[in-house]
Amino acid sequence: MLVVAALGGNALLRRGEPAELDVQRKNLKSAILQGLAPIARKHRVVITHGNGPQIGLLALQAAAYKDVSPYPLDVLGAESEGMIGYLIAQALANEVPGTQIATLLTQVEVDPRDPAFAAPTKPIGPIYDEAGKLRLEAESGWTFAADDHGFRRVVPSPAPLRVIEIDAIKLLVKTGTTVVCAGGGGIPVVARAGGLYGIEAVIDKDHTSALLAEDLGADALLLLTDVSGVWSRWPISEGARISQASPDELRKHSFDPGSMGPKVEAACRFVDRTGRMAGIGAVEDAEAILERSAGTIVKAGNRRGRGRDEAVQ
Repeated sequence: MLVVAALGGNALLRRGEPAELDVQRKNLKSAILQGLAPIARKHRVVITHGNGPQIGLLALQAAAYKDVSPYPLDVLGAESEGMIGYLIAQALANEVPGTQIATLLTQVEVDPRDPAFAAPTKPIGPIYDEAGKLRLEAESGWTFAADDHGFRRVVPSPAPLRVIEIDAIKLLVKTGTTVVCAGGGGIPVVARAGGLYGIEAVIDKDHTSALLAEDLGADALLLLTDVSGVWSRWPISEGARISQASPDELRKHSFDPGSMGPKVEAACRFVDRTGRMAGIGAVEDAEAILERSAGTIVKAGNRRGRGRDEAVQ
């Protein structure tokens, strides 16, 4: 079985934790040990990951150094993809010796006319109180949105159109290599006369993961986070976990566009277009989600998926 597993940013940093490397290594080791390693021992795996806290930290560091202009988000995204990919590959290799793992910087094409550029929604970086928000708005011109515990910077999140390195990923998967790619949704680029060019944005990693899984002909898409599944109402105490649903059934509910909403829509899109399974749930339940005994399982309804050509055999 070929599985695309998307690790949420919480796999490295949880709310309120300092962005220390040792903290991220510890969290990631737990996520790999409990979640990804059991799957990697049995199946072919392609791993994607979030980068919200990391790219936010890199943006702060870049803005603090005044001798050069701050680096744009596409470059910071590439930096975070390399850093996190290295940590994931090393942690997985330590838990599953003998596994061939490749971390691949991945460009993802977006439309420069995407309406997302006029309405930033993607949260990155740490949580600020109101004083910190006002200071950074004045100093950097950043846009902020309310978070459960304060405010977070938000940036444009255009829809992914095409994974540029898809053929290279397919070749690696065919050789039995575990691929870590499309980190943070991939490096956002636009196609113009003369080639590809980076653009100031952060693509949602769940939407890119769904597109990647579709292009690869994956048997399953796992969207792994820090909650046990999709809940009918939030907070959890006011609702119930949805154990299984079709895309049409899930879309009858309303989900937070800054957290669970993109996961639900990405899972629904994958199932709609392929007819295959998607699962949403906790990292430590990854194997059980794949076995349909945990998390929220998104399954095909009456409509048949159409899939894409050139699936990995």
